[in-house]
Amino acid sequence: MTEPQHPDETTDQQALLEREIALEQRHVDRVHAQLEVATASAKQVQAEGQSKFVTDRGNWMREEDGTALFERDAFAFQAAKRLAVLDAEHEGLVFGRLDLREEEHRYIGRIGVRDDDYEPLVIDWRAPAAEPFYRATANNPMDVIRRRVLRCRNDKVIGIEDDLLDDSVHTDLPVIGEGALMAALSRARGHQMKDIVATIQAQQDEAIRAPYQGVTVIAGGPGTGKTVVALHRAAYLLYSNRKRLEKGGVLVVGPSTVFMNYIERVLPSLGEDSVTLKSIGSVASDVLRTAVDRVDGAEAATLKGSLRMLPLLKRLVASPMVEYDEALQVRVSVKGEVLTLKADKLRRMRSELLATHRNNKSREVAEQAVVNSLWSRFPADEHDIDRDQFEELVTSQASFQMAMNAWWPKLSAPRVLARCADAELLGRVAGDLLDERERRVLADSFATTVGGDEDDERSAGWSVADIALLDELVSIIGPSPRSEEREESLFIEGGEAVQELVTTADILRDEREESLDDEPHNTFAHVLVDEAQDITPMQWRMLRRRGPQASWTLVGDPAQSSWPVPAETEQVMKELIGSAPHRTFRLTKNYRSPAEVFDLAAKVITPVFPEADLPEAVRSTGNQPVLAVTDRDGLMDALGEQVATLAEQVDGTIGIIVPPNLMRQVRRNASQQQQIVANLERCVVVTPLESKGLEYDGVLVVSPDDIVEQTPGRERVLYVALTRPTQRLTILDVDGKPGAWRRAL
Repeated sequence: MTEPQHPDETTDQQALLEREIALEQRHVDRVHAQLEVATASAKQVQAEGQSKFVTDRGNWMREEDGTALFERDAFAFQAAKRLAVLDAEHEGLVFGRLDLREEEHRYIGRIGVRDDDYEPLVIDWRAPAAEPFYRATANNPMDVIRRRVLRCRNDKVIGIEDDLLDDSVHTDLPVIGEGALMAALSRARGHQMKDIVATIQAQQDEAIRAPYQGVTVIAGGPGTGKTVVALHRAAYLLYSNRKRLEKGGVLVVGPSTVFMNYIERVLPSLGEDSVTLKSIGSVASDVLRTAVDRVDGAEAATLKGSLRMLPLLKRLVASPMVEYDEALQVRVSVKGEVLTLKADKLRRMRSELLATHRNNKSREVAEQAVVNSLWSRFPADEHDIDRDQFEELVTSQASFQMAMNAWWPKLSAPRVLARCADAELLGRVAGDLLDERERRVLADSFATTVGGDEDDERSAGWSVADIALLDELVSIIGPSPRSEEREESLFIEGGEAVQELVTTADILRDEREESLDDEPHNTFAHVLVDEAQDITPMQWRMLRRRGPQASWTLVGDPAQSSWPVPAETEQVMKELIGSAPHRTFRLTKNYRSPAEVFDLAAKVITPVFPEADLPEAVRSTGNQPVLAVTDRDGLMDALGEQVATLAEQVDGTIGIIVPPNLMRQVRRNASQQQQIVANLERCVVVTPLESKGLEYDGVLVVSPDDIVEQTPGRERVLYVALTRPTQRLTILDVDGKPGAWRRAL
């Protein structure tokens, strides 16, 4: 039992804390004052850049004028980038201090700040000089005597946590607090992920600072910090390889829009705005005008993610949009000679051409093939006409153009994919690829999906799994022709602040480059994929088009996979890595869930996935998970009662994780439940798949048996739901008795 502290001792400790906070506040004030000076300077530079070149010549431009425009654009762009960094909301700009041997002090922060003599007031957390802040331990102090973490609110220091790393050195340095990590873990969560830049652990820092080349895999069980470590890695790579990665771009891919909204502030808080964030349902927005979050049922999602869809899509493209008949034959008259190509010949020609050409890029090639075939049938020696004259006479005939439009139409990916709703057509093109039940599941899925104008991706109810298929079709047939001119913008879309300026030269050459570019997809220099274990084989193909020459960071845990066969996705990941340099970092500490919560979750996953990587929980709260029961008629009342209880037990967010079959009922009736309404700002209702990567202080998991039955990953997806809480877990069975899932406990 701990001895109670004497009042005088408590008073002395409080006085010491206040004195140390005042000391650190003086330095933080100096940093913010210098930041204001730097901001004013950047604004002046930007204004000078914008006034460097003014002309009244309209669109006429001499060579020297073009050079001046380029210099102005570059000048203004660099100034705007610097302003974006300086103007960012630097919550906790200075968060760390190192006291080293030889009486050296280093302050660590989100960005580097220097004084008027160019001496560092704050060292950027990504700089080599900051590494000891994350790597130093009592066993290897790296010349660090004391590591201090500063807690700031805006520009005010409100707390201090110290770690004494080298007690062999005689020092008068005071040591305050119980350590920054445990203090951070016990704080309430909000609705957005916070960075961990002040509390990165040595194991995590090693993954963050790994080389950018090749493929880096960050693995580990729930709560090990994989996602936030990967985001800090993206910020670090941009800092250490800025020229290469800022030019080529960094793409971060996550499982859902809910997840991307959750993490969207992490990188800006670390000083980086030039990263493109995409949910897996919006990755293809560069070639499709749509982004979606709707998830298919388990069986349809599994089919659509399978590589069996690849030959099926190719057959759909090769299959005519309308059946060939006599009306579709090519029939022309030249110099009194009637020439005909019948349906069988046209079908063979189309198959041969599509083996080496993309439909939308090869209309002229196809037309030439038809003209050549007709020319071979024409008795040229009987008429005074050469090949070029023959072609002009043929192609100018309305009957020829009508036949070509029917035989070789410009295709759109949505129109081709919508044909999967035709069960009879699926039977013809997929008879040896899918069995009868699979064809019916696929046709039913598309029959309820496609509506409105099937050429317009925005009017169709596509699912996340459909997006990879649409993207594959764009790759097979080529992009659809542009329907309207694009309105030019000063900045390229993709992020929240300055990313890449569109210069005058870019606009002038844009049309020429578009005609030369045969690849419609945006590509990136580095691609970071979170929840990589959930990426289907077809989605991996979509992602690889965005990074054919990229380096990769892959984040995941097979035990949390929603794909029915985790080994299949692992194999696709290995194919992605190939012979490229690769390295794997395994994170082994669970910083999210208390031991009581994780012990229950481990009992659920171990019987079905014995090889699961189970991390060690770093803390215990003494609060066991609550197992409750209700019937389906009393679901909403029981749900309200459990939410009210959780609201009393935790200070932060409450996640209500509901299976798909109950989601509509819960969302529709939640506003009528007094207990839920009273805590509405703190509550979030999500499906198990939407909860991936998220965390809440309190979690209510509704109907685990339904979660197992309705998701492809079954118990693995339930495992995800059970590992979301940072403090309290309640599980509600809804069939009036304990659920079948409890047999594992």
